[in-house]
Amino acid sequence: MLIVTTNDLPGYIITRVLGAAVGVTARPMNKYTEGVRAVSADLSGTGEQYLVAGRQEAISRMAMHASQAGANAILAMRFDHRTVSEDWMEICAYGTAVWADAIDVPLDAAAGMADAPVSPSPVPPGPQLAMYEATMAADAPTSPVP
Repeated sequence: MLIVTTNDLPGYIITRVLGAAVGVTARPMNKYTEGVRAVSADLSGTGEQYLVAGRQEAISRMAMHASQAGANAILAMRFDHRTVSEDWMEICAYGTAVWADAIDVPLDAAAGMADAPVSPSPVPPGPQLAMYEATMAADAPTSPVP
């Protein structure tokens, strides 16, 4: 599953927006419970692993919920956290679950020719079809065909 912090996905067209995807985990406020042994203020390797593990767990849960909703990508992923009690902290990963179809790029465009035509993959019927067709029509060449 593609998970990005951006609002769009270059090389893809969003064909369905499936809604919010949320993944939540709770972590103990006591760093020693997680196996951190150093008492110093320095962020040791174990301390960093502790911090990263909570965010990775929240991302994994968010991806699982998005996949269950039929998504293959998540846009605008963010984190949030709050103290639940003096013992627990909540970490939340959230974003927009979408279905994204790859745009087929001809060989010369892939080689770096920015103005090469691009042929998009088929778009299933749905609310974005009209917008997609209008965009494609607006980008079509206006010169008459001989």
